[in-house]
Amino acid sequence: MATDLLACTHRGDFPVLDQKVNGSPLVYLDNAASTQHPACVIDEIARYYREDHANVHRGIHALSSRATKLYEDARACAARFLGADSNDSIIFTRGTTEGINLVASSWGTEHLGPGDIILITEMEHHANLIPWQMAARRTGATLQYLPVHGDEGIIDWSLLDRRFKGSPVRLLAFTHVSNSLGCINPVSQICAEARRNGVITLVDAAQSAGHAPVNVQELGCDFLVFSGHKCCGPTGIGVLYGNPELLADLAPYQFGGEMISSVTYESAQWKSGPHRFEAGTPHIAGAVGLATALDYLDKIGRPAIQTSDHHLGRLAYERLSTLPGMRILGPKTERAGIVSFQLGTIHAHDLVAYADQFGIAMRGGHHCNQPLMRKLGLHATARASFYFYNTESEIDRLVDVLHRASRYFGV
Repeated sequence: MATDLLACTHRGDFPVLDQKVNGSPLVYLDNAASTQHPACVIDEIARYYREDHANVHRGIHALSSRATKLYEDARACAARFLGADSNDSIIFTRGTTEGINLVASSWGTEHLGPGDIILITEMEHHANLIPWQMAARRTGATLQYLPVHGDEGIIDWSLLDRRFKGSPVRLLAFTHVSNSLGCINPVSQICAEARRNGVITLVDAAQSAGHAPVNVQELGCDFLVFSGHKCCGPTGIGVLYGNPELLADLAPYQFGGEMISSVTYESAQWKSGPHRFEAGTPHIAGAVGLATALDYLDKIGRPAIQTSDHHLGRLAYERLSTLPGMRILGPKTERAGIVSFQLGTIHAHDLVAYADQFGIAMRGGHHCNQPLMRKLGLHATARASFYFYNTESEIDRLVDVLHRASRYFGV
């Protein structure tokens, strides 16, 4: 299969995959939580620390100049990766969570007030839910939800225009790909509808940026966030894209060194562009590693990665559906490489612990989707999530281990 060819071509780039866990070859199926790192990313981070490390922007010596260039080159790389018109629309954050908190704090404080509505969906990760709860509490705005229908996670997006009409919706924040349901939301369609109604949009691209082509100009979003560690990059680094016109009028989120142009004992003035949002010494090595990861993914080709992910997601759905007592969340066909499921009465934690004894790494829990799980009548699910280095034979191993688990737990 073409997907296995992609895995065979690139699997050797990932040192961590070449090991045994509990006596069995590792099958890493926890990519929605964090992907693994190719050797080129590991090597570049090590090279940076060996040769170029210094603080950025403020120094005039050679090492500081080299580190600054690497850091700003990484910003340009992230802009290319997202199809942004300007490097100044890219803000480095600690990840998706901080990016959303930045927008909720800075934009929300300035633009929301009593009577305004923040609209999100019932499938949102806690990182795209709790910041808006806090923003609503702080500003007096109201937080409302677009409902999810059934196990497939269907949202009737055709009703969005009706929801906007005559309603003071100021911001719509939603995920591109659900980390529990695996469903793929029609971002460009949603953003176009919002734009026609004067509604600001924020897209959580944590599960899509490293898995499919993502172009902010084509999507038409105002803000977009993603995390480096979900697309072969380091932890502790992420990207917030912001419409330059919106960023120009946005107040800083945090305060201190690096983000100021001048300070007196009475007041301070901020730098322009993205630097006003990057207080303190940034995660320089993280940015360097992220740029290497993004370049690596683009050399492989995100369309090919998307094809592989979607094929593995559909195949896993088909094969897992054959197990007695299996309940799978999300759509049957148009899905990303994420499959969350409940097998009989086996608790998700017990199931993933059992699978680990055979070298299979999955995630079990509510996946930071507690309200969604509660609505679906679940406490937790097991989740297998795929990337381009996974193979069809690993799905076969997963199904075999789940059959064993059914017998072991008496399902």
